[in-house]
Amino acid sequence: MSTLRIYKKEAWYDLISVWRTPGFVLPSLAFPLMFYLFFGVVFSAGGNATYLLVSYGCFGIMGPAMFNFAMNIASDRAHGWLTLKRLSPMPVGAYLLAKLFTSLVFALVIILLLFSVAALFGNVRLLTNQWLILAGLLLAGTLPFALIGLILGLTLSDKAAPGVVNLLYLPMAFLSGLWLPITMLPQALQQLAWLWPSYHLSQLGLKVVAADQGFALWLHLLIVVLSTVVLAGTTVLVFRRLKANKA
Repeated sequence: MSTLRIYKKEAWYDLISVWRTPGFVLPSLAFPLMFYLFFGVVFSAGGNATYLLVSYGCFGIMGPAMFNFAMNIASDRAHGWLTLKRLSPMPVGAYLLAKLFTSLVFALVIILLLFSVAALFGNVRLLTNQWLILAGLLLAGTLPFALIGLILGLTLSDKAAPGVVNLLYLPMAFLSGLWLPITMLPQALQQLAWLWPSYHLSQLGLKVVAADQGFALWLHLLIVVLSTVVLAGTTVLVFRRLKANKA
């Protein structure tokens, strides 16, 4: 079997496995859509529909990436599947890229749902290139959150992973201004927002629709890239430690 075929099969089976889990699929797709319908369409005031489209887009893509990696990898570790896959001839990269592929598929579905609701019911009007750039940015933005999920999946038990992800995911979304415009938060919390990659991702998206806070594009981009590099380096260290402990 060719290497490419192995990667394709692993990605397809991972997607099918997750898609057949209603407890994961329904909240992942429904929560960002429901929140946007309520706060971006029904109760929108002051022209916040466009702002909230971007912020709930970021919120939407974070969840599947973090939960898919953290919960499923922790479960695979607990049941011995990760050890079996490591001992098999299958490349380790196929296992990880399959989960990233699944996260990207969910992110794409969420983006399309939010864009459709925004255009049809939220009276959001953007240029074609703005829609495309925003969609591409959100898809690329899944990577740092997938890495966070991967680190948690490699270090937590299968029982602890869901709770810890929620403890990180929900406060990070709130403190990044994804639920409410960042300017509505107290000044101290606005300063804390700079700690989170979700804040900088949302500011990059808001620049596309000219609704950001006005800081330099390169600064937000640099912080997102540096965060991703640090998370990737941490993942490598954790994975090596895991292999050493199994040896």
